[in-house]
Amino acid sequence: MKPPLNRRVFVAGYAAATPLGNTFEKTWAAASRGEAGFRRVTRCATTSRSNVVGEIPDWDPSRLPYVDPKEASIWNAAYVFLTMEMCRQALESAGLEMTQETGPRTACIIGSALNGTDSYRIAMDNYVNRGPLKVSPYLLPNVCANLPAGKAGMLLGFTGPIFSPQGACASGNHAIAIGSRMIRDGDCDFVLAGGVETCIVPEIIQGFSNMLATIKVGPKDRAHDDPTLASRPFSLDRKGFVLSEGAGVLLLAAEEKIDSLGLTKKAEVAGIGWTSDAKHFTRPNKETIVRAIHDAIDDAEISAQDIGSINAHGTSTPTGDAAEVDCMREVFGKKISTIPVTANKSQVGHSLGASAAIEAALSIEAMQKNMVLPTVNHIHDPDFDDIDVVPNQSRKHSYEHVLSNSFGFGGTNCCIVFRGV
Repeated sequence: MKPPLNRRVFVAGYAAATPLGNTFEKTWAAASRGEAGFRRVTRCATTSRSNVVGEIPDWDPSRLPYVDPKEASIWNAAYVFLTMEMCRQALESAGLEMTQETGPRTACIIGSALNGTDSYRIAMDNYVNRGPLKVSPYLLPNVCANLPAGKAGMLLGFTGPIFSPQGACASGNHAIAIGSRMIRDGDCDFVLAGGVETCIVPEIIQGFSNMLATIKVGPKDRAHDDPTLASRPFSLDRKGFVLSEGAGVLLLAAEEKIDSLGLTKKAEVAGIGWTSDAKHFTRPNKETIVRAIHDAIDDAEISAQDIGSINAHGTSTPTGDAAEVDCMREVFGKKISTIPVTANKSQVGHSLGASAAIEAALSIEAMQKNMVLPTVNHIHDPDFDDIDVVPNQSRKHSYEHVLSNSFGFGGTNCCIVFRGV
């Protein structure tokens, strides 16, 4: 094999669709105002008490110019069209055109934790109630994890590698990490990297509820009359995460290609750290998470003292939040009290495989604007006295490096350091 080119990798654009808005611009505007995007579920019917979710507002793929009735009937896994549109918006954000030169050098790596679960659900209903011949012949393509990236390529005209890293709730960061390594080594010049999740279906809602992962909003809970209060990472009364749909895609590019094409550098992918726990399939392992954070910082060739902001995994579960705080204390020592820690899931919920990519885009935008986004719905927890979670409203803050944490089921951890430009 050829030796790696050792190129620097930058983020040149991004797109996102979240419970705060169906574009990154709308999401950013609402996030910076300190809003949260949760409501009672409307995508499906459920009897679960975990019925407060995050749904993308005003998202109707049938209105997209490239989705005709036949396409809509064939591709009934909702993550397909969402991926296609986010990839289109990310290229538009960066100002990168797909040409005979750029198309073959552009890859697409989009992670998802649950893939086409909704399409399988439709097929199973048809199988049971209408007979085996009513199962769509397009079922298998709909549930193939790489299919949304492939459809995006058909729409946009890129022919580089396409695949889906399966890193559960860390999939988005894994996509960014793998894409960065591919550009660094010379396998491609551009990568559409991120995650997508369309998980608001009854069985998924009930499954998370039964494993006591999501919040059950009872009559005495403060979110009962105002669902936007349901997600509250690091808060004294946190009770579980809010399940959300969403998508985030970053356009990564080699430094010399950004310069030659006149694109804009938004941030550098400076350091990557990834580990696995080898301990438990859901409970975090402090030792290996700490190692992932240290590895990301070391890969960026900086010290822990150089980190100016942290985007926490921060799911709003009692155990998970406490474990992450312990890990941050271990890495940063007494300095942790001076580092703002933002938990975007307080505003957009937990979109599983998409969450890390959404959080990366929000982190980079905040760093560019010399500010930190808030952790909303926060009530002070005395156990976290030394942690500045940027409670309830954004604020000005200048810094050069942000650490973005992401952890997933199966004990998979991926942390990335982004450097400002």
